[in-house]
Amino acid sequence: MFTLAVALVALVAGAVASVVGFGIGSMLTPLASVKLGVQTAVVVVSVPHFAATVLRAWRLRRDVDRVVLVRFGIASAAGGLAGALLHDRLRSPSLAIVFGCLLVFAGLMGVTGLAKRMRFGRKTAFVAGVLSGGFGGLVGNQGGIRSAALLGFDIRREAFVATATAVGVIVDLARMPVYLATSGGAIAREWKLVAIATAAVLVGTLAGERVLRRTPERVFRFVVSAVVLALGVVMLVRG
Repeated sequence: MFTLAVALVALVAGAVASVVGFGIGSMLTPLASVKLGVQTAVVVVSVPHFAATVLRAWRLRRDVDRVVLVRFGIASAAGGLAGALLHDRLRSPSLAIVFGCLLVFAGLMGVTGLAKRMRFGRKTAFVAGVLSGGFGGLVGNQGGIRSAALLGFDIRREAFVATATAVGVIVDLARMPVYLATSGGAIAREWKLVAIATAAVLVGTLAGERVLRRTPERVFRFVVSAVVLALGVVMLVRG
């Protein structure tokens, strides 16, 4: 039942991420942590997250703003590496609390509509880039902060989504070698779960854009934000 639940959530998470540019870590990590604990769940989920992000980045590669990618991506990669190194030193309850606070913040911002009005200046955006990468390495959840930070750059909608996805790939490339070096055994032990989640999230990524575009954006964003908020509360209670 747990494996089936992971497969279904991975499918939905891949579909959600294909539309909004993030969501795999936010949705899949809390579920995986129920059985594996937050620390192991972050490492295990990083594999399907990386696979789906690479797939999205490849599909959107023509729309990437390379100037923003280099400048913002370097800051995010530095944060991702630092977060991954810190991840191995923190205990699972601490990660659960950090992750829960991050999800509650993102959920409240989305439910109240404040996320749409959040803007960062260019200098603040680079700081947010480091922070988003850091959260990505630490608890596997970076998309909301990254998207808010990228709003500080004057780029068109298509380039925004494509560049945010490409930055996600850079952060994954920075953090995954650390995960493999410090927690490779955990990935090997859960290889069946990793394989199923990866397959499901890739299918969701390919199918998601066509299916979810039929849902009104306002309703979609509210529902997703409410789910993220609920997951954050659960993580805080468990932490």
